[in-house]
Amino acid sequence: MPFTNGARGLSSGLKDNSTKHTGGRTFIILSILSAVLLTVGVRLGETGPIAVVRGGFNTITMPIRVIGSAVTAPFQGVGNIFVNLTANQETLTQLREENEQLRSRNAELEEANTSVQRLQGLLDLQNTYNLKSTGARVISGSSDSWSSTITIDKGSISGLAVGMPVTDSSAAIGQIISVSPTSSTVRLITDEHSGVAAMVQSSRAQGILMGSASGQLTLNQVRTDQTVKVGDTIVASGLGGVFPKGLPLGKVTSVETNPGALYYTIVVEPIGHVTNNEEVMVITSLTEEQKATAEDIAEADTQNTGGNTSSGASSGSGSDGNDKNKSDSSSNSTSNDNAQTSLPAPSNTAQHNQTSRTD
Repeated sequence: MPFTNGARGLSSGLKDNSTKHTGGRTFIILSILSAVLLTVGVRLGETGPIAVVRGGFNTITMPIRVIGSAVTAPFQGVGNIFVNLTANQETLTQLREENEQLRSRNAELEEANTSVQRLQGLLDLQNTYNLKSTGARVISGSSDSWSSTITIDKGSISGLAVGMPVTDSSAAIGQIISVSPTSSTVRLITDEHSGVAAMVQSSRAQGILMGSASGQLTLNQVRTDQTVKVGDTIVASGLGGVFPKGLPLGKVTSVETNPGALYYTIVVEPIGHVTNNEEVMVITSLTEEQKATAEDIAEADTQNTGGNTSSGASSGSGSDGNDKNKSDSSSNSTSNDNAQTSLPAPSNTAQHNQTSRTD
């Protein structure tokens, strides 16, 4: 029995060794055969028998490869989705931060572009109307709910004074009513105490542009025999010597005539708008060309001839930017009533009123 077992173990070992040697020899033979076939194929090129065999093999296996590619494609897509879904939290957080930075940068660039456009608009307005002016920035709005004012960051140290008109990049927006060394308060033309001598640009019809408690602008004291239509531009007439003649103020949005009325009811939309941290321009002085001429005054008088021409009309004239309350207190009740229903007509009294008021 021991001998038999030993013989069997020896026989098994010989078989294992024989199998190992056979496998090794097979690998060597196949390697040599591959090298020979590769060499022959390179030498014979695409015209030899090996190339023909290779081409036939590719032709036979092509459908199998196509089917295999179609079968594995969905799994590759699923693999990509899985990789994306399993991205680590740190990567996602970094992408979010980069996205927020890009958004913030984009907002900064848009704001810078808007600021450049505003500054260019101020420069264009200055050049178009040959304005002697200085720039300023709005630092705050009204401090109460019953007035329409803004505060700018320049005052008497910068040469600003009460009465100077203020514009944005497109039109007049108000007039300085008080100054400190480093800041000034500007009453907007939409304020209920504001009144600006104005005219319709196309027809030269004269009137007074008045603000209101609601912020609505109306062009008052324009007689119904004058020509006014929706869309007309309202500009400063130059009467009163405060706002430069021809400076834009607003656009007519509504024209109504009541039966038997002497004057239109005209609603005007202001062209200029201003908010905090925006640039404005303060007009520091007027040239002779920017003031109303003798012809302009005569035309205003001519238009006023058909209406009330009492002394109240004279005291109400030249009220460019004047406080309406102060205008009312500067004359008796009869002349006040007449002033509210007449066109501005310059006179010595008007000039005295203009210089004696602070706004």
